[in-house]
Amino acid sequence: MHGALPNRECNGLVTAADTEPAPPKPVDHPTVEERNARGRAARTAVPRAVHAELPDEERDPVATLEEQARARVPELVPIRHARMAASPFAFLRGAAAIMARDLSDAPRTSLEVQLCGDAHLANFGGFASPERTLVFDLNDFDETLPGPFEWDVKRLAASVEVAARDRGFKRGERREAVLAAVRAYREAMRAFAGMPNLVVWYARLDAHDFQQRLHAHGLRPAGRAFERAVAKARTKNSIRAFTKLTETVDGELRIASAPPLIVPIRELTDVPDLESRLRDVLRVYRRTLQPNRRALLEQFRLVDVARKVVGVGSVGTRAWIALLLGRDDRDPLFLQIKEAQASVLEPYLGRTKHANAGRRVVEGQRLMQSASDIFLGWNRTVGIDGVERDFYVRQLWDWKTSVDLASVKPDGLAFYAGVCGETLARSHARSGDRVAIASYLGKSDAFDRALAEFAAAYADRTERDHAALVAAIESGRLRSAEAA
Repeated sequence: MHGALPNRECNGLVTAADTEPAPPKPVDHPTVEERNARGRAARTAVPRAVHAELPDEERDPVATLEEQARARVPELVPIRHARMAASPFAFLRGAAAIMARDLSDAPRTSLEVQLCGDAHLANFGGFASPERTLVFDLNDFDETLPGPFEWDVKRLAASVEVAARDRGFKRGERREAVLAAVRAYREAMRAFAGMPNLVVWYARLDAHDFQQRLHAHGLRPAGRAFERAVAKARTKNSIRAFTKLTETVDGELRIASAPPLIVPIRELTDVPDLESRLRDVLRVYRRTLQPNRRALLEQFRLVDVARKVVGVGSVGTRAWIALLLGRDDRDPLFLQIKEAQASVLEPYLGRTKHANAGRRVVEGQRLMQSASDIFLGWNRTVGIDGVERDFYVRQLWDWKTSVDLASVKPDGLAFYAGVCGETLARSHARSGDRVAIASYLGKSDAFDRALAEFAAAYADRTERDHAALVAAIESGRLRSAEAA
């Protein structure tokens, strides 16, 4: 697959990335006093204590997984089931659709933000900013959509409780970690409410700040582990991916086959014009980049593409990796081309305003993150099966790192949960009315305590749901296939 990406019009195999949205509507600018009043009114309409409630509902979590499987690659779905069956926390990671349904039955505020939609502990981590510093932020936006701020906070709180149970922590230790997450969210939102708009927009947490906080909390062993993780993350880039994922075949560089997790496209189809079609995919995606970044991408040529299984909840959606080369064979760029389906929140919060689901993901990510991948963009294309689908594109690896939740200690989990809570507050403050939300949350710990009760109840439900998944696998209702 040699040659630079062509600069020509669409040949019908792919469609335009998206049409331009309608001109924005006029924006109201209420005073701080009016925004505070809005928060107090929301507290009257939906008291903070009601967030402790988890409505009872007869529902079949396995049926939700079966419904999702219909839109996924059939041979990969058993891998998803196996990964979710590993533990209750693994189940929670893949159960965003199930939790969205549960949240839809609970009282909700009118205080909307751009939701992550899947704000569990494992979806926070470090990655490279365009300025080549390691920043800590949310890093998964497949389900992003505007909605009530507390939905993200509830998913984060529940994930802390479930992760702590997986680690065998005592009840008091679990509750303290959940309270740390929600308290950090509330206090950070109150701090952001008093800041100028630009200060909020430019706020970020980098690796140095993270390290300083670890030392300030006396978590020196965790600090040393973090230093090692940062050092390793700085080597996790396209060069490392090139070393691990490629091989030479008949004198040509190719992505190495490792089925079922990595399967080169040449092994999946024999479409005669495949090379041209793949270049068209990247060409149309290129239009969604800023002109300077588009110029950079044009300096790379496409070499190979492979299907790659990723994540837990995402397993079975169509995810590809593309190998591109720059000035020579030692100048690689790996892009991930990941299918974007409708957000699991849309049945309950309304359809996205974007015609392209990939654009929904990208625009949500750009709004919530303090720094985003320079190659973040979207596309719509006809797949090898002839079906038109939406995708978003980003770098495969770019200094990506995360906390090892399988080895974290109680004090370390409380610290990390607090950092995640603060990070989520910053993301919400960029898109929502931070003054009104801060006014709603207030100075007391009423909201914190309510969510701690909710998290414990939801962890009980998650354990039951996980058991139902395991039983469905054992009975043969669901297929499961172990894969690394």
